Amino acid sequence: MSLRFNAIANISTAPETKVEGSSKITAIFGSNVFTLKTAREFLSDEAYKSLLASIKASQKIDRAMANQIANGVRAWAESKGVTHFTHWFQPLTGTTAEKHDSFFTLKSDGTPIEQFEGDALIQQEPDASSFPNGGLRATFEARGYTAWDPSSPAFIMDIGQGKTLCIPTIFISYTGESLDYKAPLLKALEALNRAAVDVCNYFDKNVTKVTATLGWEQEYFMVDEALFNARPDLVLCGRTVYGHNSARNQQLEDHYFGSIPERVYAYMRDFETESYKLGIPLRTRHNEVAPAQFECAPIFEEVSVAVDHNSLLMDVMDRVARRHHLRVLVHEKPFAGVNGSGKHNNWSMATDTGVNLLAPGKTPKTNLMFLTFFVNAIKAVHDYSDILRASIASAPNDHRLGANEAPPAIISVFIGQYLFKVLNDVKERVGDKFDEQDESMLKIDIHKSIPELLMDNTDRNRTSPFAFTGNKFELRAVGSSANCANPMTVLNTIMAETLRQFKKDVDALIEKGDKKEIAIMHVIREYIVASEKILFEGDGYSENWAKEAERRGLPNVKTTPLALDAMVTEKAKHLFESNKIYTHAELEARHEIELEKYIKKVQIESRVMGELATSHILPPAIRYQTLLVKNINGLKAAGLSESAYSNQVQILNKISEHINKASDLVEKMIEARKICNAMEDTRTKAIAYQSQVKDAFFDEIRYHVDKLELLVDDREWYLPKYRELLFLR
Repeated sequence: MSLRFNAIANISTAPETKVEGSSKITAIFGSNVFTLKTAREFLSDEAYKSLLASIKASQKIDRAMANQIANGVRAWAESKGVTHFTHWFQPLTGTTAEKHDSFFTLKSDGTPIEQFEGDALIQQEPDASSFPNGGLRATFEARGYTAWDPSSPAFIMDIGQGKTLCIPTIFISYTGESLDYKAPLLKALEALNRAAVDVCNYFDKNVTKVTATLGWEQEYFMVDEALFNARPDLVLCGRTVYGHNSARNQQLEDHYFGSIPERVYAYMRDFETESYKLGIPLRTRHNEVAPAQFECAPIFEEVSVAVDHNSLLMDVMDRVARRHHLRVLVHEKPFAGVNGSGKHNNWSMATDTGVNLLAPGKTPKTNLMFLTFFVNAIKAVHDYSDILRASIASAPNDHRLGANEAPPAIISVFIGQYLFKVLNDVKERVGDKFDEQDESMLKIDIHKSIPELLMDNTDRNRTSPFAFTGNKFELRAVGSSANCANPMTVLNTIMAETLRQFKKDVDALIEKGDKKEIAIMHVIREYIVASEKILFEGDGYSENWAKEAERRGLPNVKTTPLALDAMVTEKAKHLFESNKIYTHAELEARHEIELEKYIKKVQIESRVMGELATSHILPPAIRYQTLLVKNINGLKAAGLSESAYSNQVQILNKISEHINKASDLVEKMIEARKICNAMEDTRTKAIAYQSQVKDAFFDEIRYHVDKLELLVDDREWYLPKYRELLFLR
């Protein structure tokens, strides 16, 4: 019996995994995290104050104080049964990384002791040449450093019966270049903080810090583990490269928000429990649109912590799924013909005085501050839409962007009819110049112009890549497998740059004699006029929008190799260098890394397609072809008329055609891949893999294979079908 039928037979007898839970989430929340409350218990007053100053005010911790903190962290960890520690970081592989060391050591006289010193807390030395580095490190230049990030708390990871203390860190090369997602993100957040505080001080001198916040929404698919293992494409690529749509997919629209299947529900409760222990504030769980698709989402957090928590969550989800004999798929498009998965990034900014800068206020003063940051966000996306598009570009996301379940590759901003009217009023009511005696434009009462019953001040537009949803912007174009840090680094950097320019423009008018409020309104109006072409309230899926976007001059870059070009333009280099996020060398390196990732992922998928066609698809198709020939010849020998086996002949012809086409196309694809592999320039190779391999062959080979799936005897087909993957749990 094939793996497929073994898997199907065993689903109903799969052992139930017991889930240990708590009646109250608060009883376990953060129990495996070295929180400030825990630090107060395990650290001296001096060490606690040093740690607090580092977290709140970004002050450096000296080595002597680090020893005290390390001893306190070890004491806490050992009280939880921990024997090992690791620097937990996010290299440019797209996953997390860790190297475990024990607290155990031997003194010079051979005495065994448990020890964790400040040096080990602050810094470790993983091999920088073994991670993606874009040429920044040669193989013989291996040295790199992980450095403790105190802003993200240490945590304990339970893996089976073992427990490991994880220290969140950044990862840099020996020569200081960033080799991870976290270091640039922290720099971008600090750049935003400085720029936003300067602008906030126009309205409130008490503001001394602005923090960017993030609430991500994680979409994912769940499939039975045995069915997963019977699909080499899922194992190696995370998606099905072949598979005909089942008779029923999502057309009945009954899965969305439907009853959660019991087996998946048990899994959700289990990974939520693990997440709560790690301080991940999950709030929402539900069925998504496609069958076997689900979503979870947390409460908003500071961006750097939210990014860590999402990376950690994807690891937890995968490990917990295995003990439930399930597999979680976070690929952007694991199944053709049904919705793919995204990771919506809900982004805003908050002051240390408790104000959400993207929430409309109730007074003219707070409304003006809201308008300032609201319009600056729109201007930032307008001016740097190409760089924002590059930040969400990947081979998996290319399958999703522009399809009728995801925003298009055209970057636009949706703000809703009410705020669209407000901006239009600001632009149109006042003529070319403001009357300094007429402050009516400062008294736009946004709060009263919007119905109180709408908690969000806009409708939702799921076709928009960047939509305002009441008190935040939702960057909907991020892929489900992506690290949130990359788009968040770009978004916070472009916002910082735009706010810096805004302050320069306002100060220039004030120096000329304008009142502060009048100067602010002047610049707001200029920014509205300059960026209004990126505002779009309609259907982003429509062909008319693509034509309208082209007329407006908005770019529509549909493929990753071309989208990534925006990372290395002079505009991008100036943006990131002036804000001290990336050097030119770091940008060039990241461009190279992302191109290499694209090439490797398309290359792997191409190889899997060829291997499956040769070893899984054609053999059963040929056997069934032979069976049909025997049947036809037998009927002929029996003296029956042609009409008695005409249908068999018709099926035989179809099968023969699809076998020949699939086989020929696979051979041509292999030859095309060889040509691409001989190319030395990475960008040229990536574009060639996209156009000469992926676009030229993937869909056509799949067409013939999927037709064979419909024609060949079901008992002969090796690969689990969509009806089984999506509906059997």
